[in-house]
Amino acid sequence: MIVYFIIHSFYVIIKIYMKIKTVTASPKLLIQIIWEFLFFPIWWYSHGWLRFAKALYGFLSWQSASLGVGIWLKNIFVPMYGQTDFSGRLISFFMRLVQVIFRGILLFAIFIFCLILFFLWSLIPILVVYAIILQLI
Repeated sequence: MIVYFIIHSFYVIIKIYMKIKTVTASPKLLIQIIWEFLFFPIWWYSHGWLRFAKALYGFLSWQSASLGVGIWLKNIFVPMYGQTDFSGRLISFFMRLVQVIFRGILLFAIFIFCLILFFLWSLIPILVVYAIILQLI
């Protein structure tokens, strides 16, 4: 679907270019389109990759703050509801331990998801070129 959209977009642009014969900026437009097409992989694997990594880092830090694993760890020995007797401390410790374990597992799953997205980002242009070659064969 993406490959079709890209090819169709180039087809429409070239068709419009062929109809415009009197405009003096049209050769510059064609050169700009070719330059953008050739520069795209360089942008994708440099600036685009860095921007995507920063966005994933921001998402991961936001999820970490949202889950609050650090706060749960910091207060693991503090009794809940101010109950300072032995049973209150014991229940508070195990409740917080369960919370830290499950929230840590969820944060790790989100990290793995972000890692997979990061590597898929680098494969998208290769897969698009592969799909184009398969369509041409």
